[in-house]
Amino acid sequence: MNALRCLIADDEPLMRERMRELMAPHEGRCEIVAEATNGDDALQKFNETRPDVCFLDIKMPVLTGLQVAAEIGDAAKIVFCTAYDQFAVEAFERGAVDYLLKPIEADRLKLTVDRLIDQIAIPPDDVTPVLHLINSREPRTAEKLRWIKALVGHDVKMFPVDDVIFFQSDTKYTRVVTEHEDVLIRTSLKELVDGLDPQIFWQVHRGAVVNVNRITKITREGVEKHSLVLKGTDEKISVSRHFFHLFKQM
Repeated sequence: MNALRCLIADDEPLMRERMRELMAPHEGRCEIVAEATNGDDALQKFNETRPDVCFLDIKMPVLTGLQVAAEIGDAAKIVFCTAYDQFAVEAFERGAVDYLLKPIEADRLKLTVDRLIDQIAIPPDDVTPVLHLINSREPRTAEKLRWIKALVGHDVKMFPVDDVIFFQSDTKYTRVVTEHEDVLIRTSLKELVDGLDPQIFWQVHRGAVVNVNRITKITREGVEKHSLVLKGTDEKISVSRHFFHLFKQM
């Protein structure tokens, strides 16, 4: 049996790295032939490599995973990767697609690979009807994150999300800083952003989200560099050029 040829599409490098790690034990059954960093890139890589299976992050820039799947149609089997089961898990289970909830676990990925291998002789189904069902059931408003839960030693600490001064990507974790806490959690920054109130928490860099109520000063260090001084910490947070527009009227 030839290995399943797989495409992985996720705009988070750490998520792609995690998928590579999880797929490694299945070498011989699955082969990663392409990786994509956004929806448009995913379609281009798909057309170049024609994989058997596409693992698509739902929330990607340029084109979403749902839009990419609609373009692929029945040309490959689709596995959606999502941080939220609000994305109509029932629709995934009723339809011709599979899904992986983030953070993806090794046992769950193995189940998906087993299913794909079992169905290797069955042609992919058109996912369009399932996509319509997903879109119709996607919640219009999502409940915002209220608490941060972090494992500190043998204890689980909980504190209100409003107490957070900033979130910062830290290798495979996210650093959470308050006036009294500096902890790491396993939830990625990308997953956190979707659950935060955008009126309070602003992403100012690919790897940083700040509590706007904590901003005391914006330091302009030349045309290409801005940084933020935040109440409750001595650390400065850099603002990438892509987010300069947030502070034009401040």
